[in-house]
Amino acid sequence: MWQRLADFVLRFRIILLLIILVITGIMGYYASKVELSYDFTSAIPTDNPKYQDYQKFRNMFGEDGNTMMVGVQSEKFFTPEMFTSYVTLTQDIAKVKSVENVLGIPATVMVVQDSASKLGVRKIFPDNLAGADIDSLKQVFMNLPFYRGLLYNDKTHAYVMAITINKQTLASKDRTRVINEIIALGDKFGKQFNTEIHYSGLPHIRTQMANKVQHEVRLFLMLSFALTAVILLIFFRSILAVLTSMIVVAIGVIWSFGTLTLLGYKITILTGMIPPLIVVIGIPNCVYFLNKYHTEYGILNTKVPALNAMVSKMGVVTLFTNLTAAIGFGVFYFTKSIILKEFGLVAGLNIMALFFISLVIIPAVFSFLPPPNTRHTSYLDSKWINSLLDSLTTLVFHNRKKLYLVTILVCVGAVIGMARLKAVGHIVDDLPHSDKIYTDLKFFEKNFKGVMPLEIIVDTKKKYGAISSLETWEKLDSLTNLLESRPEIGGGLTLIKGIKFARQGYAGGNIEEYRLPDAVEFGALRPSLISMLRKRDNANPNSMSKLLNSFVDTSIQNVRISVRIMDIGSVAMPKLLDEIKPQAEKIFDTARYNLTFTGTSITFLEGSKFIINSLRDSLFWAFGMILVCMIVLFRNWRIVLIAIVTNIVPLVITAGVMGWLNVPLKPSTVLVFSVALGITVDVTIRFLVNFKQELATHNEDIEMTVRRSIHDTGMSIIFTSLILTAGFAVFAVSEFDGTKSLGYLTSLTLLLAMVINLTLQPALLLWMDKAKKKKLDNNSNGDNNPVK
Repeated sequence: MWQRLADFVLRFRIILLLIILVITGIMGYYASKVELSYDFTSAIPTDNPKYQDYQKFRNMFGEDGNTMMVGVQSEKFFTPEMFTSYVTLTQDIAKVKSVENVLGIPATVMVVQDSASKLGVRKIFPDNLAGADIDSLKQVFMNLPFYRGLLYNDKTHAYVMAITINKQTLASKDRTRVINEIIALGDKFGKQFNTEIHYSGLPHIRTQMANKVQHEVRLFLMLSFALTAVILLIFFRSILAVLTSMIVVAIGVIWSFGTLTLLGYKITILTGMIPPLIVVIGIPNCVYFLNKYHTEYGILNTKVPALNAMVSKMGVVTLFTNLTAAIGFGVFYFTKSIILKEFGLVAGLNIMALFFISLVIIPAVFSFLPPPNTRHTSYLDSKWINSLLDSLTTLVFHNRKKLYLVTILVCVGAVIGMARLKAVGHIVDDLPHSDKIYTDLKFFEKNFKGVMPLEIIVDTKKKYGAISSLETWEKLDSLTNLLESRPEIGGGLTLIKGIKFARQGYAGGNIEEYRLPDAVEFGALRPSLISMLRKRDNANPNSMSKLLNSFVDTSIQNVRISVRIMDIGSVAMPKLLDEIKPQAEKIFDTARYNLTFTGTSITFLEGSKFIINSLRDSLFWAFGMILVCMIVLFRNWRIVLIAIVTNIVPLVITAGVMGWLNVPLKPSTVLVFSVALGITVDVTIRFLVNFKQELATHNEDIEMTVRRSIHDTGMSIIFTSLILTAGFAVFAVSEFDGTKSLGYLTSLTLLLAMVINLTLQPALLLWMDKAKKKKLDNNSNGDNNPVK
C-alpha cells in the first residue's frame, strides 16, 4: 500500500502541489479574517448549574461584567484645580463611543422632594460648577453614606469612577479602542497632576489579557520559526531543507487559522496555542522524512528510489504519530466545554492535515531538487552524536539494573511530588506581581476590597415581594451587612442602600437619616416606590426610577445584591461561599425565599476549574485511544506494555517536578501533559516501528535489532527532541507565568522522553528478549522430558 502511495505522490506531484497551493490560498483568505475572542464564559458547559444561574441573572438584570474602574489617590482631589479637571475627565470619558454611563463623584446625585412631595434626584455638583462652591458641595457629598466605599475611601483618599461599556462592543475587537481611549484620557489627567491612575474591572482585565495573548501568539510563532530554522540549518546544513520544512509548517499554521474562521470560531487562550503546536508537530514530520531520505540515499545512491523508500517506510510511522497526536487533542471535542471543543476539533483536524501536507510537499519538492551532497548528510556521521549513542547502547546492554533502579527511585520521588499538586486559578492569572494589571487590581483591593462582581439574587417567590414588607428589607439589610463584614468583600449596590438613600433625602438629608424606614414610614414610602419601579424611566440617567430599578427585576419579585470581591482564586472562593451560604439561609427562611449566588467572578473561576478537570479527564481518554492504536499497530502485548511504560514515566516525572516546585495545576500547565503525550508517543512509535521493521532483517534477533534501532532512530530522535525543546523554550519570554511553565515543563518532558526512549525502552525490549528465550527454554525442556 505505502509503496503504491509513494509512486502516486511522485507521479502526480505537480497536481498535488497545485491542489495544496489552491487550498492554502483559500485558507489564507479565511485566516486573514480570524478574530480574537473576548468571551470568557464559554469555558463552562451550558448545563452547568453555575452557568445557568448566571444566565438567569443576566436575563433579569443584564451584564455584571461590563464595568471598568478608574481610580486615583490624592489628598488634593477636592482642590478646585484638580476637581474641575476631574469633572472634565468624567465628561470626556462619557463622550467616548460605546461608553453608556459614567458613575463618578462629579455625576453623583442626591434625593430630594419636589413640589408635589414626590421623590426625585438632583446632581450634587452642577454642570456650571464654580471653584468656590466645591468645599460646600464636598460636605454635602460626604454626608451621603450611600457613596462611601462605593466611590471613595475617606481614610486613604482614594476615589473611583465606574464606567459602563456597551456589551456588544465588549464582545468585539472594538473594545480595545474603547479601553485605550479611556486609558489615554486617564493618563493625560494623571500626567497633569503627577499622580498615577489605576485601571481595573473585567472589561479592562479581559481586554489587556486577550491582547497580551494575541501579541504572544505572534511572538512565539516568529521565535519558534526562527529558532527551529537555525537548528535545522545547523543539523542539515541545507537551506533548501530548512525552507521546505518551514513551508510545511507555515502551510499548517495558515490552515489552522483558516479552519478557525471556517468553523466560526475565534482565537481563545486555548485555540491561540494551536499554531505553535502545528510547528511543534510539523517539524518532527520533516526531520523524520529528511533523515530517512538521507539515510536511504546513502544506501541506494539514487534520488527517486530514495524518495520512494522514504515515503513507503516513513509514511506509516508519520501517519500513526500524527494520528496519536490528533487523538490526544481531538478527545477534547467530546467534553461539554465550548472552548475545549473548539480547541480539540481544530487541533485534531489540522494535525491530520499536516500529515498530508508533509507527505506530499517533502517528496514532491525534493524530487525537483538536486540529490543531497556529502555536506548535507554529514550529520549522519556526527562524532558527538554517534559517541552519545554508543554510550547509551553501553548503558542499555551492560547497566540495565542500575537504569531500572534509578528510574524507580525517580518515579517514587515524582509520585510523592504529585501528591503536592494543587489546582488553583485566578481571574488575573499568571501575571507577574510587577505587571500594572496586577498592581492596579491590588490598588482597588486595598482601597475598595476588590472589583470583581459577586451577585446574589433573592427570590421572594411572589410578585412585588421585594417591596411587600419591611421584614424583607430588614433581612436584605442583614445579608448586606454580613457580606460587607467579610474582609474579602467590598461595598456595592443593593436595594436596601437605595432605600436608605431615598429615605435620607425624603427626611431632609441629615446623615443620621440614612437608615431603613420604620413601619409608619414604610407605609408612606411604599406607594412612591411602586410608582417609580413601575415607571422604569431608563431614558433619564439621573432618575430615581432608574437607580431603584437596577436592583429588582420587572416583576419586582427578585432582588439583586451586588457587591465587589477580591480575586481570591478558585480554591478560596468555594470556601468563602460555603461559609456565607449557611449564614444567609439563617437570615432568609428557605421556605419563603430562594437565594442564588452568581456573577462573573464565580462563573470565570468555575470555568477555569472545569477546564482543568476536563483536560485531566481527556488525557486519560486520549491515552486509552492511543493505546488502541498501538495495539492495532504492533499486535504484541509486550511491545504495547513497553510503549505504555515509556510514555507514562516522563509524564509522571514532570508532574512530580510541578509538585515539588509548587507549580499549580491550571489550564496552561495541564496542557503540558497533552502536548507531551502527543510528542512522546511520536518518538516511541518511531523507535518501535523501526524495531519491528528491522526485526525480520536480523532473523528475529532482538539484541541485534535493539542495537541497530538505537543508532538508526537515535539520531533523528535526538535532532527532533532538541529542536522541539528549543522551540518550547521560547515561551520563557512570556509575560504569563503559566505560559513560562508550559514552556519549560514541556521542554523538560521532551528531554526526559528522549532519554527514556533511548534507554529504558530498549532495555525493556531486551527484557522481552530474555522472557522470550526463557519461554523457549522451558518449552524445549518440556519436550525433552515428557514425564515432567
